[in-house]
Amino acid sequence: MKIQLLSLNDLETTGQIWRLQHVAYRLEAEMIGFQEIPPLMDTIESLQSCGETFYGCLDDEEELMGAVAVAEEEKDTLTITRMMVHPEHFRKGIAAALMRHVFEHYPDLPRYIVSTGTLNQPAVNLYTKFGFIPVEVTPIAPGVELTTFHKNKH
Repeated sequence: MKIQLLSLNDLETTGQIWRLQHVAYRLEAEMIGFQEIPPLMDTIESLQSCGETFYGCLDDEEELMGAVAVAEEEKDTLTITRMMVHPEHFRKGIAAALMRHVFEHYPDLPRYIVSTGTLNQPAVNLYTKFGFIPVEVTPIAPGVELTTFHKNKH
């Protein structure tokens, strides 16, 4: 299992990200009862122009098992904009490896932000395991909430 920077300029890579995103976020949509999760609305073109940096976890055959995307949306802050693991590779430590990769590549930022559906317990567990603290819960649809987490460097 290796983690590497993914190029959104490469159509095949972007296609792999798009397919992974649709499989992974469809499950989250079912879990939280909300189908309009923004990554499910993406096209290959919107992915290529999203301005985020993607890192992928690949198997020995170069198949994408999981990916994380980040963006510096505000000064001194890194936002983890997407975290996705293919269901065939759940419970293999891929999301944790991707999280560690982000912290190793962006070690000097004072704050990290991530959001997930409040009912997405696996994601909530992952982020709290890495020291993220919930700071805000936002209703996005009837019965659906988004929790935003911060991790501050001390």
